[in-house]
Amino acid sequence: MPEYEIALRNPTVGEYCELRVGAGLSPRSEEIARIALPNTLFAVVVEYRGRAVGMGRVVGDGGTVFQVADIAVLPEHRGRGLGKQILDTIDAWLRRTARPGAFVNLFSDRGVAPLYARYGFRPGDPDEPGMCYVME
Repeated sequence: MPEYEIALRNPTVGEYCELRVGAGLSPRSEEIARIALPNTLFAVVVEYRGRAVGMGRVVGDGGTVFQVADIAVLPEHRGRGLGKQILDTIDAWLRRTARPGAFVNLFSDRGVAPLYARYGFRPGDPDEPGMCYVME
């Protein structure tokens, strides 16, 4: 997909807020984004003609816990494998970075568990939205 570029960077505060709302995730204020984004361990932004249209982040302590967060692709860019590219990039980084025994978790929206299952995530309690795996 030549018009799409995978950038290994944090989204800007504006991009972050716009992507969350545009992708149907719960909104976050710019104030919260300014606090949160510098604490990112790893991030991916998908750019289309210089505009951010997708993102994903990893947050955590960098040792025992890693959380995949903010996976978002704008609706008009879905169906092109961008979410998979974001997750492939994050998964590769986690496999290089996280040590055996580290917890890798996420909280997903309903209906997307099969996408995350490809990466080893398994649901916990059926009444809880969280999913995790332990690095081997």
